[in-house]
Amino acid sequence: MISGWVWGLPLLILLVGTGVYLTIRLGFLQIRTLPYALKLAFSPSKQDKKSKGDISHYQSLTTALAATIGTGNIVGVASAVLAGGPGAVFWMWITAIFGMATKYAEAILAVKYRTTDSNGNIAGGPMYYLERGLKSKWLGVTFAFFGAVAAFGIGNMVQSNAVTSSLNAAFNVPKVLTASILVTLIFLVIIGGIKSIGRVTSFFVPIMALFYIIAGLIIIFTNIGSVGPAFATIFTEAFTGNAIIGGGIGAAIRWGVSRGVFSNEAGLGSAPIAAAAAKTDYPGRQALVSMTQVFLDTILVCTITGLTIVMGSQYTTGIIDSDLTAESFGLFLGNAGSTVVTVGLIFFAFSTIIGWSYYGEKCFGYLTNQRWIPFYRALFVLFVFIGGVQSLDLAWAFADIMNGLMAFPNLIGLLGLSGVVVSETKRFMKVMEEEKKAKVSAGSYDA
Repeated sequence: MISGWVWGLPLLILLVGTGVYLTIRLGFLQIRTLPYALKLAFSPSKQDKKSKGDISHYQSLTTALAATIGTGNIVGVASAVLAGGPGAVFWMWITAIFGMATKYAEAILAVKYRTTDSNGNIAGGPMYYLERGLKSKWLGVTFAFFGAVAAFGIGNMVQSNAVTSSLNAAFNVPKVLTASILVTLIFLVIIGGIKSIGRVTSFFVPIMALFYIIAGLIIIFTNIGSVGPAFATIFTEAFTGNAIIGGGIGAAIRWGVSRGVFSNEAGLGSAPIAAAAAKTDYPGRQALVSMTQVFLDTILVCTITGLTIVMGSQYTTGIIDSDLTAESFGLFLGNAGSTVVTVGLIFFAFSTIIGWSYYGEKCFGYLTNQRWIPFYRALFVLFVFIGGVQSLDLAWAFADIMNGLMAFPNLIGLLGLSGVVVSETKRFMKVMEEEKKAKVSAGSYDA
């Protein structure tokens, strides 16, 4: 009941409305600069070596992707289609398009207002731009509290439970054994802090994402005749509504928006914590890199899941959301399809735990002036085990509540500091123009 109230119409309007407002103020920047942003994200930058920060642009992106490419891309899309009909996929896209502007604003503020903590590490995120930019310490504390607690739900227990349940169902592996191995691996990664996390995610995330994407593309291209009708169904039902559990177009919008945000986390304030740690010379440069996270997560990965589900039409058979994606992939690829989803879910959930451990730790550090960080890490790892061996219906609702509560102070900060976002954007746009002219001049001279 509480989860339904937190994620009610007011929050969904505020989330999408903030994205629309920022999109207009920034002149649809997420559309205009996307090619450059993608190039920036995946190309080594000279600024990475000489600028202030703990990790590279790319490592910051993969850390954020590690946290967001998770169960939302598999189970979340399935639950959106089951509850809101195929039209929910369209509203996930809409949320992502405007969410890119939100994510951009979050990152630009995170870098601008970041600082160095008492341990000598870069610290930034909503709690810092709320305190240092908006001059509202209590909002910063509020966000940090919700973030530190939310990490145990959405970024921990529900993810470890997804891993142990998947392996138990697919290969009959005891949950206790899987949870024990998971605890060991997570501990070895997070004990080294953001630099260790960045090294692992920069190697791990591209492999896991490509594994799932390639399988999805094989389905799409080997059944190309079904792709057009699937898109037609998605677009038609986005405006007519055919929700499986009723509610029509309203259900399609509600579930598309809520599951879209659950997947890419635009507006929740989690990803800018990783963005703040990036080595960058201008806030705008890292903000463009962070913006691509939403595109890759929702426009790319979630679309592959959504298309496969709609093409397979298994959502009309009464199947539950946790099995729908696996059944849909299995319909096209046989047993290999179900295996792809199971393995993908395991990798996605594992990476989410790694990313969220850093988010929770930075929020906890803000609240305690960087004291007792080892205690938080130990507690976080303990809850990985607890989540892996327990039934977690309540944990899912709890996770939704904490995530929703994180969004409120963060969105207040984004709206209150939107003028700063615009001014920093204009400053970096001038830098981009100068860099472009310099390259053209260099090219002409070489010619």
